[in-house]
Amino acid sequence: MAWALLSPRLNVPLSHTAICTKTHYNRQWSSAASRATKTRRRTSIRANAEDKDGDKDKDSPAFNPFGFVTDNPSSRSAIQLPENPAEDGNVGQCFMVLIHRLWQNEIGTCFRIEDKGKEYGSYIKSGKFRWFVRETGSAESRRGTIVFLHGAPTQSYSYRVVMSQMSDVGFRCIAPDWIGFGFSDKPQPGYGFDYTEKEFHEEFDRLLDVLDVRSPFFLVVQGFLVGSYGLTWALKNTSKILKLAILNSPLTVSSPIPGLFQQLRIPLFGEFTCQNAVMAERFIEAGSAYVLKLEKADVYRLPYLASGGPGFALLEATRKVNFRDILSQIAAGFASGRWDKPVLLVWGISDKYLPQSVAEEFQKGNPTTIKLKLIEGAGHMPQEDWPEKVINSLRVFF
Repeated sequence: MAWALLSPRLNVPLSHTAICTKTHYNRQWSSAASRATKTRRRTSIRANAEDKDGDKDKDSPAFNPFGFVTDNPSSRSAIQLPENPAEDGNVGQCFMVLIHRLWQNEIGTCFRIEDKGKEYGSYIKSGKFRWFVRETGSAESRRGTIVFLHGAPTQSYSYRVVMSQMSDVGFRCIAPDWIGFGFSDKPQPGYGFDYTEKEFHEEFDRLLDVLDVRSPFFLVVQGFLVGSYGLTWALKNTSKILKLAILNSPLTVSSPIPGLFQQLRIPLFGEFTCQNAVMAERFIEAGSAYVLKLEKADVYRLPYLASGGPGFALLEATRKVNFRDILSQIAAGFASGRWDKPVLLVWGISDKYLPQSVAEEFQKGNPTTIKLKLIEGAGHMPQEDWPEKVINSLRVFF
């Protein structure tokens, strides 16, 4: 019943009883709103009488339980509600305003996030799951294929500009949303997919076969968790890799793990954290020197608004991963004597999660094979912060 109420597409004729109920509800709403206004007025008068020194605190911000949304410039339009009562943190009245608008068929004015951000993308069936895959160029591109892999908690959307321009110079570019992320399927844990490293690798192999990606190909990897799984996949499939480009990613055992992933491991608190609809955009902004433009933030937010699936997928993957073991594999696997394919390390030096020392330590492990390119002005996701510089580096390397 609750889902039916909240569905924006619901268009059921109202019976006489429903109309009467609606009329009665509107009267109750008006009466309740009037009582709330009077009560607030009386409370204000008493407060002024009891505390004459209250003026000195009038500039202090009031407690706002929705602060995790409203204190973020790119997120303030995620849910469009009246300035009052949401502004003063009155949860009950805020909820009633939302329900009242839903009743009045005004859902379009409450939620203004469109189904966008699917440039160059389509759904591809691979095994039991549907992947959302972005693709530019053609299978016959003269310079070969580049596969782009994103990290958590983001999606392939971050590569859209890089892909477009790399295909212009002759590459076929492919960027999937990992299972559980972005617009790809989010299977419930325990029902065919448990979000382990092995399962991510197996499904990725199936997808490459369906897409007819010819080996060897160029691989670009960035980010935490599933980004790290992209690197461990490369270590197990060296013959399929022609050259490897790594954008800001944890590469050494000393690499710090962001607080988000630590919070997700805490029982109950993790379940709450994973359902924060602005989690992805906040993660991106916290790792960068920039605030996302609203149209970009909308896309990163959209999967988390559409359902609880992406949040629970991230939660499960985070609780299944052994970060120390994965980072040990990466540090040892790309060391001298064990990896001989060319590697370009493209590093945004303004990364708030991973310091430049991580990149330098990783390069020292195999200095003849790994080349380091520092990108000034870019943070944790250089492909989003400064795609032009990333494109220039990849064009020279590939």
